[in-house]
Amino acid sequence: MTTLTYPFREADVRALRAGETVSVNGTIWTGRDRFHKHFADGGRLPVDFRDGALYHCGPVVVQDGGAWKVVAGGPTTSVRENAYEPDFIATTGVRLIIGKGGMDDKTLEACRKHGAVYLQAVGGAAAVTAHAIERVANVYFLDEFGAAEACWEFEVRDFRCVVAMDSHGVSLFARVAAESRRRLDELVPRRK
Repeated sequence: MTTLTYPFREADVRALRAGETVSVNGTIWTGRDRFHKHFADGGRLPVDFRDGALYHCGPVVVQDGGAWKVVAGGPTTSVRENAYEPDFIATTGVRLIIGKGGMDDKTLEACRKHGAVYLQAVGGAAAVTAHAIERVANVYFLDEFGAAEACWEFEVRDFRCVVAMDSHGVSLFARVAAESRRRLDELVPRRK
């Protein structure tokens, strides 16, 4: 397992290979649909994402003694951000995109070109994932976007993910699709 600590250096990110397990540590920020649309429409970003991580997550948060606490912090489906992510990667210099379900070939190409990776977080275990979130350092756009769509700044420790799309143009999702097609063709030959 490779340990990555914010700020995430391009050389370290480019050394990662699809299928490798990583432990993410330090600052990460969340961003979902409204955040990406805001960015695409030319809206200001609340932080500098260079060498950072963007987590596709709509956390469940509560106030506890005046501080925010994450009750559930699992990934949301990333495919919804396909239209925005290549430009976000190119413009901001973000190194890690974290989510679930994969992204398209344009995002894979942006990762290759700009030295970023797409990390698959474990879906369906949002309460367990919340344990890796040590604290909420800040929140942006809470009033404008609401809690699920706000940009949350998390401090994480040992947040485990799998490199699903690397900076060498390799996608685990493409591999699985190709292998599934091959096996299906063995079982049910295509008509000519």
